[in-house]
Amino acid sequence: MHGRHEPVLLEETLRFLLAGPGLYLDATLGDGGHAEGILDREPGSRVWGNDADPSALARSRARLERFGDRIRMTHGRLSELPSVWTQFEREPLQGALLDLGLSSPQLDDATRGMAFRHDAPLDLRLDPTRGTPASEALATVETEVLERVLREHGDVAGARRLAGAITHAARSGALPTTRALATLVDRVLGGRPHPRRTAQVFQAIRIWINDEANDLEAALAWLPDAVRPGGVVVTLAYHSGEDRRIKQSLRPQGWVSKRHPEPAPNAPSPWEELTRKVWRPSEDEQSANPRSRSARLRAFRRAFS
Repeated sequence: MHGRHEPVLLEETLRFLLAGPGLYLDATLGDGGHAEGILDREPGSRVWGNDADPSALARSRARLERFGDRIRMTHGRLSELPSVWTQFEREPLQGALLDLGLSSPQLDDATRGMAFRHDAPLDLRLDPTRGTPASEALATVETEVLERVLREHGDVAGARRLAGAITHAARSGALPTTRALATLVDRVLGGRPHPRRTAQVFQAIRIWINDEANDLEAALAWLPDAVRPGGVVVTLAYHSGEDRRIKQSLRPQGWVSKRHPEPAPNAPSPWEELTRKVWRPSEDEQSANPRSRSARLRAFRRAFS
């Protein structure tokens, strides 16, 4: 039995996000905690709950069924949101939430191969119905590419040495499981076992396997067209690379979109930043939910002109 995922920074998220009746997007529904908060607090709200993970949608369906047709769920990646939006007749969004972290059930389910404390097939896919498991992808990736992945998505020290060892081991079939990868990381980087360091490696490879960085950029570029004037976007990022992409896309001085690939100095931005500095969980929340520790919340309001 896996514990229910506690929504991170729930009160802060709802304080920024809720702005009256309308359609709200929870782009990464997970266990449905944030969506439940929206539906409970705003009686005139409807929620479009999306997730790449079919099992997350199944869990949320049970949690949110009491809301009836106020909740509608879709299965897809962030980059597929623009096409899925047509199912809602492109109704402008009152608000949108992108919570980019993994849920507790994803980490706690040994069969998913997401975490190294369980010995399981090395998979790391958010959607097990498509794509390639990490054990197979690592056997064909170039060492230089993996080195870049470890640096950009995990801030991994010793990335070059580790990338060489991982690709060599994977090509010889020596990395079939999560435990095998964790053991390799400890051996190559030396010293005592370091769970945080190992978690950074798993995070980097997971982001690469699922193409999460490109997915996020596609969703951020779509939001100016999808969110109504006055609507709010709240993002919850869990590492510096995600947070940097969000700032570059949504901060007024760095606005870049598909329509405007280069930010023009005098072009009006579609966003007003509501959080001049990042919000983090309180000590109480971090103590109650250690997995919230690295969360960074930002909020942006869609401009009226």
